[in-house]
Amino acid sequence: MKLNCITGHNDHLYKHIKQSIHTAKSIDIIVSFLMESGVKLIQKDLEAIRDRDIPIRILTGNYLNITQPSALYLLKDLLGNKVDLRFYNDTTRSFHAKAYIFEKGDGGEIFIGSSNLSKSAWTSGIEWNYRIDKNANYDDFKYFKKMFEELFFNNSIIVNDEELEKYSKSWKRPKIYAKVDNKEEDINYTYEDSNVSNLFEPRGAQIEALYQLKNTRLDGNDKGLVVAATGIGKTYLAAFDSIGFDRVLFIAHREEILRQAYESFKNIRSDKLINYEKIDLESENKVADPCENNKIRNLDKEYNMGFFMNSEKDTTSDIIFASVQSLGKKEYLNEDYFAKDSFDYIVIDEFHHAVSKNYQNIINYFEPKFMLGLTATPERLDNKDVFSVCDYNVVYEVNLKSAIDKGWLVPFRYYGIYDDSVNYEEIDFKNGKYNEKQLEDALSINKRADLIIGHYKKYKSSRALGFCTSKLHAEFMARYFNEQGIKACAVYSGKEGKYNEERSIALKKLRDKDIQVIFSVDMFNEGLDVKSIDMVMFLRPTESPTVFLQQLGRGLRKDTEKNYLNVLDFIGNYKKANLVPFLLSGKSKELLNIGESILSEEDYPQDCFIDFDFRLVDIFEKMNKANIKIEDMIKEEFFKIKEDLGHRPSRVEMFTYMDSDLYYNMKKKSKINIFKDYLSFLDKVDELTIEELNFKNTLGAEFINLIETTSMSKTPKMPLILTFYNGGDMKLKIDDKDIAKSFRKFYSKGSNAVDMLKDKSTSNFKYWTDKQYVNFARKNPVYFLCKTSGEFFYEDEGYVCLNNGLSVFLNSENFKDNVKDAIEFRIREYYKTRFKNK
Repeated sequence: MKLNCITGHNDHLYKHIKQSIHTAKSIDIIVSFLMESGVKLIQKDLEAIRDRDIPIRILTGNYLNITQPSALYLLKDLLGNKVDLRFYNDTTRSFHAKAYIFEKGDGGEIFIGSSNLSKSAWTSGIEWNYRIDKNANYDDFKYFKKMFEELFFNNSIIVNDEELEKYSKSWKRPKIYAKVDNKEEDINYTYEDSNVSNLFEPRGAQIEALYQLKNTRLDGNDKGLVVAATGIGKTYLAAFDSIGFDRVLFIAHREEILRQAYESFKNIRSDKLINYEKIDLESENKVADPCENNKIRNLDKEYNMGFFMNSEKDTTSDIIFASVQSLGKKEYLNEDYFAKDSFDYIVIDEFHHAVSKNYQNIINYFEPKFMLGLTATPERLDNKDVFSVCDYNVVYEVNLKSAIDKGWLVPFRYYGIYDDSVNYEEIDFKNGKYNEKQLEDALSINKRADLIIGHYKKYKSSRALGFCTSKLHAEFMARYFNEQGIKACAVYSGKEGKYNEERSIALKKLRDKDIQVIFSVDMFNEGLDVKSIDMVMFLRPTESPTVFLQQLGRGLRKDTEKNYLNVLDFIGNYKKANLVPFLLSGKSKELLNIGESILSEEDYPQDCFIDFDFRLVDIFEKMNKANIKIEDMIKEEFFKIKEDLGHRPSRVEMFTYMDSDLYYNMKKKSKINIFKDYLSFLDKVDELTIEELNFKNTLGAEFINLIETTSMSKTPKMPLILTFYNGGDMKLKIDDKDIAKSFRKFYSKGSNAVDMLKDKSTSNFKYWTDKQYVNFARKNPVYFLCKTSGEFFYEDEGYVCLNNGLSVFLNSENFKDNVKDAIEFRIREYYKTRFKNK
């Protein structure tokens, strides 16, 4: 046997693989693991052969989680159905095979040896491989090919989207990475004639999210939400995903975020043609703008970028970065400034703000091809349901626990410190908030500051952030630390304080170690991060899950000299203190039972340390035992939402603003589910109007209740009932023309169209005639409603009719409002259930 030796000394495997890819008629790869870095080395080569119908089969292992999900996502994104990707699944035998088999028109070759599909194995590592030429060693070549096929067909599972998503969700970064092959995670790699660009390419979570975003658009969705922990690179994700859309609108509520987003989009849109010094994606370090006059050159066209905020009112650029405060004003949301379809792609950053008025003005005005919401923290203290804004389509989610488990963020060491210097029961608490002045006075005392400094000194820190409740509290803490010889400043809006520093100056001083601590007030919850922060201190009550996770995230970015983040949380007997263990776990609230407090070690991210003072455990338990009955909690929630809204909440409003864990616990018990009969619930709490009292036990109330309770595995019943509703001018009978018009309008909305597109029998509905819509309606909702609810629905001489007894309610605005509200509620609830169970 004549073999060519490739030892990795002066002759690396990569250049051989690269050459063989371009001349192959078929490619078979068997490796014990795949790495993102390895796939990126041959990314351009695979793209070059993608349309040549070359069979590509890859068998890899999933044992010990060495194979990175992002590598698999990248392969499937690059090659689609052109690659047959499989996991070796025989758990009784070890799997260490490593071979690359190329069939060619005039022969073929196999590279076999020690190299897995990774950057280091192909370029820099000491690896021993042989090249077997098919013509010179035919029997050996056929033997290895036969063994590959035996394993591929008999000892494997297909890695389809479902299998890949399952693997990704369970994947944790193996500890061996930190010791053996950490270089694989370094994106700043180059290699001789490698055609891989070093600049601004998707990695890790971004690769996975981009794949899911592309799929959700193929499914027909026109909006989606990405929930990802701070530090994942959500702005760059949006920039990558927006490629291919000509006009883009990026919306945020702070100028700083918009300026950062501008830099991100500029880097992505110019990266393919302009080669300039790489900037750090996770810092403020900037380089000179390589593009003149804000023009960003791409392969196909030039892109103009501009701002719509303050005095800048750019309405013509291809990519516009707009402040919600400016664009959200009604005076700008009209044809004089922007047509409704001005933008193909809209990004809503910090999406947890999207339920506020100005955001809603923008979202309700524009009609983009796709809207992307980005947030690290979708849960809100006021319970406003941000998921409803994107029709509950959470395209990709990686919470705090997962991001740390996957090695994308550093682990934390959390210390829950018992703080009895403040008695929160003596501070007024109303509408979910403490009295600001009373809280400020209670927290700004020497006894508490001594407790904080004592613990600060206990743990080594070079750069720390302390989160305060007010400007005076931040000033007090900065002064106290300086008096103790610890250099500190305060950062907040305004300049009245002695220790207040402008944000950018304070950050520079912190980076340069001119100060050791910044005490801030709502200035570091969102936006820019300093990677080198190694300690965060929570110096105010944890009233909001969103704020808690934002503050924790400020110090979790990876940095070369940081192995973990110290977290000092000073906890007293304040409201909702018992939420802290849950927040650290990253668990979804709906999965927790009401009354659950301290979780097990397995519930927290790996390599994290959580230590609660034993006295805090007692506080948490007392708080949980004090929980009232769920029926009383529902009533309390109703009146809280009513007070916030200033009017009685409708079904949709109650559903939207209701606390999520309370909603899911209520749904488990049908008898107390208020949405099964909302009018009866309103009657129990004395909230029915006089008009509603008049039809409380009538056919009208029964019809409304039918809408609330009718089974709904898909949506077609709702556009049928909407046909009868007729925009508020209710009808008792409808014809084919009415049906076609209503169904066409209903399914023109992307979120409603999803189920139609997924079903082969209706996937071409966008091209249906009126007759096809009518046939669909009559065979589905008309048939089933007439069969199961014949007391209300029937057919007569070509018409679909409602019980004539409802005629007495047709002039009742209250009745019609309840009908419309019940329909909209069922659609909203269906969205939530559909994506939750997908």
